[in-house]
Amino acid sequence: MLSATIIEQLRAIVGPENVATERQDLICYGYDATQMEFLPSAVVHPANPQEVAAVLKLANRERFPVFPRGAGSGFTGGALPKAGGVVLVTTRMNRILRIDTENLIAEVEPGVVTETFQLAVEKLGLFYPPDPASLKFSTLGGNVAENAGGPRCVKYGVTRDFVMGLEVVLPSGEIIRTGTETYKAVVGYDLTKLLCGSEGTLGVITKIIFKLLPLPEAKKTMLTIFDSIDGAAKAVSTIIGAKIIPTTLEFMDYATLQCVERRFNLGIPAEGRAVLLIEVDGDRDLIEKQAARIQELIAPLGLVQCKVAKDDAESEALWKVRRLVSPSLRDVNPNKFNEDIVVPRSKVPEVIRRIEQIQQKYEIPIVNFGHAGDGNIHVNVMIDKEVPGQEEKAHQAIKEVFQAALDLNGTMSGEHGVGLAKQPFIELELSPAQIATMQAIKLALDPNNILNPGKIFPWKEFSDAA
Repeated sequence: MLSATIIEQLRAIVGPENVATERQDLICYGYDATQMEFLPSAVVHPANPQEVAAVLKLANRERFPVFPRGAGSGFTGGALPKAGGVVLVTTRMNRILRIDTENLIAEVEPGVVTETFQLAVEKLGLFYPPDPASLKFSTLGGNVAENAGGPRCVKYGVTRDFVMGLEVVLPSGEIIRTGTETYKAVVGYDLTKLLCGSEGTLGVITKIIFKLLPLPEAKKTMLTIFDSIDGAAKAVSTIIGAKIIPTTLEFMDYATLQCVERRFNLGIPAEGRAVLLIEVDGDRDLIEKQAARIQELIAPLGLVQCKVAKDDAESEALWKVRRLVSPSLRDVNPNKFNEDIVVPRSKVPEVIRRIEQIQQKYEIPIVNFGHAGDGNIHVNVMIDKEVPGQEEKAHQAIKEVFQAALDLNGTMSGEHGVGLAKQPFIELELSPAQIATMQAIKLALDPNNILNPGKIFPWKEFSDAA
């Protein structure tokens, strides 16, 4: 436990009302979207970079760990306080500081909710494309820390591609700025890119400068159903090979379709084996041509059904099929392990077949959907923890799923990061030299291992300061 003296010093830094130590309050910050839970010793809610810096300086003096946290929507335990210590919540820093319509940039604090920011810039005719599934509640600081993705990444890229600069409190408590507000900058190392995706292990983000784009004039949505996974995958490569880059190319396999249809009875054709939800955006006349051309290209590839939205309401109706996936999965089994492997686009059918073999081997359901345009498949291993042995089978199956992705020149994580959940498997993908290099960077910036210890790669365990 943290000593009473340390608790009092934390209260002096952020205000007594912004420090929580009661068990019922601590529980709220001890879990995320994973199935893991750890209890912190205290939770603090700083209001500005100076308060963050003071907390980290205190942590270095007293040797207790600090775990940065946004909305707690992560899927790998990246914000969980495994070593106890202090959870540092950034949601009080939630202002959109400025939106520059001349230079197409914005400056925000880390606690701004992703969708709130998107709507604010769209009112000004601008566009922030990254759209993680958690956008209605995830915060931008967390998005940057995890390098979040989303369906629109196939055309526009991930969060890192839109971060131009950061204000960051280093583990030592020093406040620095990285990057610039210009589109070109090559002075020194690119610390912005290093920090983006570092999962809160190298610094606490307190401000972000984002690049913005002009808001596309229109969009066109199509729900296409194929008689095989190979047909759907071939459709992806055919569309992109024809030099059309859709905004989204969302994929659902047969197991996913069965889940959705069983619960919601949407009238999906019985011969349907895979779905692509395709959306294009841009100039109104251009997207009409692109939509027509896409239909021509995919017609010979085992297309069973193609629904094209005529307006925004119909577009939302088509997207409903994709959004109903998560609530329908619990009908398969009550507990879910959600992984996010990535393979080259052309290898999607092969990795799905490998996953089907793994499912048969361990006799546990595995449901697959995700972003086919960039080969990012969300692999959902569904189990019932009350059934003896199923959780052990799940972990064995997950390891084999990761290996399957790596065998196909892919990666074991495209969006969710490593955190705690994937840490045991990191040596499957990274060499000892790669891991040692990363640990050297961590050690240089955080010699006392104060900030988010134990995440990404193994590190010594902490015990709370006395």
